[in-house]
Amino acid sequence: MKSLQIVAIPYSINTPMAFQAIADLPAPVWLDSGRPVAPGGRFDIMSADPLATLELDASAREPFSELDDLLCELAPQDSDAQLPFCGGAIGYAGYELGMAENFLEPDLRTTPLPAGFFGLYSWALVVDHQLCASHLVFHPACSEIQVRDVIARFNAVAWQGECKAGKFALGAAFTHEFTREEYCERIERILDYIQAGDIYQANFTQRFQAPFDGDPLAAYLALRSRVAGPFSAYLDLPRGQVLSLSPERFIHADGSSVQTEPIKGTAPRHPEPVEDTRVAEALQHSIKDRAENLMIVDLLRNDFSKRCRRGSVRVPELFELATFANVHHLVSRITGEMPPGCYFTDLLGACFPGGSITGAPKRRAMEIIRELEKSPRGVYCGSIGYLSSCGRADTSIAIRTFTAANGQISGAAGGGIVADSSPTAEHDECLNKIGMLLATLESMA
Repeated sequence: MKSLQIVAIPYSINTPMAFQAIADLPAPVWLDSGRPVAPGGRFDIMSADPLATLELDASAREPFSELDDLLCELAPQDSDAQLPFCGGAIGYAGYELGMAENFLEPDLRTTPLPAGFFGLYSWALVVDHQLCASHLVFHPACSEIQVRDVIARFNAVAWQGECKAGKFALGAAFTHEFTREEYCERIERILDYIQAGDIYQANFTQRFQAPFDGDPLAAYLALRSRVAGPFSAYLDLPRGQVLSLSPERFIHADGSSVQTEPIKGTAPRHPEPVEDTRVAEALQHSIKDRAENLMIVDLLRNDFSKRCRRGSVRVPELFELATFANVHHLVSRITGEMPPGCYFTDLLGACFPGGSITGAPKRRAMEIIRELEKSPRGVYCGSIGYLSSCGRADTSIAIRTFTAANGQISGAAGGGIVADSSPTAEHDECLNKIGMLLATLESMA
């Protein structure tokens, strides 16, 4: 019986060059740590040429069961303590795949990309920035021809070179889905729902769109040089590209141990260090932002409790400060243990979509989101990540995320609305979150 094959290659932080080596293969994917721009990310995982693919429709009643069926096509592998991925599924689940689990009617409005897409990948490059080591990992299902081809590709990489992506340019500036007045009017309606006792919090978002010409990889590389997050990703799929600069983890699993790390509470960075420190400290002590974070922690504790072993759900970190290129955030961490017979896809379905981008209570918040937002979210506010045949998995919340398809590139931003939210301040926060990203793309030519 064939076993897992692991081949060491030179370690380099120049991961764009590594991706360029496989970019011509079908469906190349890059789960990007964001190094060296982003702090905290440990692994880059890249692959291409999947054995099989799964395209999910927004009408699917059990989309995560279909994902589990895809993963089952690869034989399980013994885990290696230093390898997060040993062959498995990589892709995204869009926001609209969370309707059935929350007893809502499917949202069948058109989105640029399918509601979900996963490839079944039999090999990967795993770059470990903590151990400064890079390995090619080949599942036994990988053919000898493919093994030789992949090794040859990476042996030929000029690690000191610069990734030669094509040119990228917008045909016009980004259009905003709402005017300032329209956005604030909808925030007022959410505040009315909160006052009436329907919800405690709702995450309200808007989309930004522009025509483009050229190579979306060039756009991604420009964005990651400015605002990369530790859960970034670039997926070049049959029907378009996903460009994600996410700072937020959704669910991580190592065997039966699981954790989620919601972000709630945001403040813009300041170029002057003393003022930047003051802003960060103010965020940490903000009653509004702490309340917003705590509501989502409570929601996710409840979601974890649907599938985790009774008594195992804990909150070891609450209101921790995380700093990125353009903003400060408050981050908390919830952990749990899944019982025997429970799979990661079970937990993913029970928690989807993430509470930090819906509101609380989740079902009613999602109804209000559908009522007040002009368009479906698609990949944005869904999740991107991997499920490995060795029992590990990691997924992001797909914020700071763009999709490129049919000559249009679109992104989105928003924020959590609570009882003491100011509509104008919420509009400003929305633009603060995405402003640097839009400006980066608008400046490309």
